Amino acid sequence: MKKLILLSKLCLLILFYSCEAQPRHHIGGPCEGCEAIYEYGNKKLSAVDTLPEFWNNEPKMKITGTVYKVDGKTPAQNVIIYIYHTNRKGVYQTKGNEEGWAKRHGYIRGWAKTNKDGEFTFYSFRPASYPDGSEPEHIHITIKEPGKNEYYLDEYFFSDDPLFTYQFKSRLKNRGGFGVVVPKMVNGMWHINRDLILGKNIPDYY
Repeated sequence: MKKLILLSKLCLLILFYSCEAQPRHHIGGPCEGCEAIYEYGNKKLSAVDTLPEFWNNEPKMKITGTVYKVDGKTPAQNVIIYIYHTNRKGVYQTKGNEEGWAKRHGYIRGWAKTNKDGEFTFYSFRPASYPDGSEPEHIHITIKEPGKNEYYLDEYFFSDDPLFTYQFKSRLKNRGGFGVVVPKMVNGMWHINRDLILGKNIPDYY
């Protein structure tokens, strides 16, 4: 009888810790590759990041924005933002020694963490569409806010891209807000700005 009671208690403990190890609530739905947001290693994140190959490519591009809490007004601090995109040939460029999701995302990627005003900046270059023309120019983005799991937002798309047709625009869910940006050339560099709203159009966000 004592052995049975001990065994029952052991089973309950295993069940308890098993449940504790799992996220109690997952937001955003399925997200293949979102765990890449944790692949920054020992890099100390700040509100500004420069992606690899920035200096070796034209046209250069500055990406800015502010992250707001769900009310759309209050700046959100310490939100991690992960982006990646193709090179000027429309390929997710690799060196051959990549690990984790870099094997698919390539090494042209970066991470930033919003400052006290919710601001972030990336320096990169304008990506190209896929070589077969199946996808317009775009930038992938994933975010991780404190206290919640990571989730993806609609990609950045460029309003002046001839491949960005109504077909692509109509499929956007406006996750995190409208993802279509209007590039502006300033002193030889493209500038794009997009503000993000946490939880906007994100499934199961509460």
